This record gives sequence, structure tokens and C-alpha cells, in this order.
Amino acid sequence: MRLLLFLGLSVFLLSCSENDPQKIIDKAITAAGGDKYLHSTVEFDFRGRHYKAVREGGKFSYERIFKDAKDSTKTVHDFVTNEGFVRKINDSIVQVADTMAVKYTSSTNSVIYFALLPYGLNDGSVKKKFLGETKLDNQSYYKIEVTFGQEGGGEDFEDTFNYWINKKDFTIGFLSYSFNEDGKIDARFRKAFNPRKVNGIQFYDYINYAAAGDTKLEDLEFKYLKNELKELSKIENTGITVK
Repeated sequence: MRLLLFLGLSVFLLSCSENDPQKIIDKAITAAGGDKYLHSTVEFDFRGRHYKAVREGGKFSYERIFKDAKDSTKTVHDFVTNEGFVRKINDSIVQVADTMAVKYTSSTNSVIYFALLPYGLNDGSVKKKFLGETKLDNQSYYKIEVTFGQEGGGEDFEDTFNYWINKKDFTIGFLSYSFNEDGKIDARFRKAFNPRKVNGIQFYDYINYAAAGDTKLEDLEFKYLKNELKELSKIENTGITVK
């Protein structure tokens, strides 16, 4: 009788562990680099712009460098840090309207957020929910929903993300997200490809899909299985270095 109770308790605890979104995300971050994220300098190129992410424990600096589209003699250098946003043009600080600073901060954060996934999924504003298990492309995944608290969640705190975490190696297989653009809710579905580690940190590229017409976030997985999504673009980071 005691043995049966012990076995039952063991199965229950294992089930609780497998269904715990925090533990699943913790394992995904560990598999992708873990503590290496905390003290690192990551650089890469994306769509003609150079990005740099420097982290020293709780301090960070995200940078974006590119040529001014209207004047190639001008180099724009954006900095997003714990202290806020700064823009330099040819090494001189320029004043930026608050509304534009928010926009530039968001766009810089967004590119680096996706590049460093799953690291950001343990930020203080993140809320996680276990959505079950599923199978895509003959692989088994945990499905985790991520939302954000208003405080610390940025201007896009109302966005919702879903992540498919591989049950075997805790890598990201797919992700989807909904976002508000000009008052309209839209959604995207991404398939990870070209996984590789650079100096101990995991990186992915993604195929970016969308559905025709209005589609709810929760329907994208089923439309992918039915081959009803349209490829919009590829999200590819090149020249990645990690120190």
C-alpha cells in the first residue's frame, strides 16, 4: 500500500514538474547558454543594421548602428541602457522627441529580444502559462504562453506570445505572437531554423508566416498544420560574435 502511494505521489510530482511553465523556461534558458548571458557581448547584423548587446549582471547596453538613409555621410548610433535612450549621429549626441525615443527603444529592443531568445523570458514583467503539449513536424513540444505586466513590459506590454519548447532538448521549435498595429490586432507564426551555438550561446533564424485575413493567435498552429499560412519573410541574423 505504501509503495502504491509512493509511486502515485512520484507520478503526480513528475506531472506537476512537466506542466510547470517556469521550470520549462528555466531549462530552455539553461540549454541555450544559461549564465553565459549574464556577462556577455553579442554582436550581429540584421537587415543592414549592426546590433550590439552588452550585459554585465543587471546592467545592459543595447546598441543599433546604421547609415542614415537620406545622407550616407551620417552614421546613426542608438543606445538603450538602464538609464534610458540616447542617439548619436557621427559621435555627437542629438536631441530626440520623447515619442520617437520610445519608438526607437522599442524597435531596438525587439530585434535584440528575438535574437537572444529564450533569455528574455525570465524578465520580471513576464507572466507564463502552460498551454499543454503538442506535436509539430513530428517533434513533441511544450506550449507556453507569455504575456507581460504593464510595469516593465514596455510599450507593447499587451502583446501575447506562444512558444513551442522541444520536450527532448528544450530548444525553441516555433513561436507565435499577436500585436496591436494602428488599432488592429494581427498575428504571426515563426518556425525556427538554422539553430547554432556561438561561444556557448544558442541562436536561431526564423521563417515568418501569416494567415490570410483575420486569424486568432490560437488558430495559427492549426493553420500551419493544414499548410494554410503564407511565408512573409525570413528573420536571419548574420556575422554573430559572442565574447
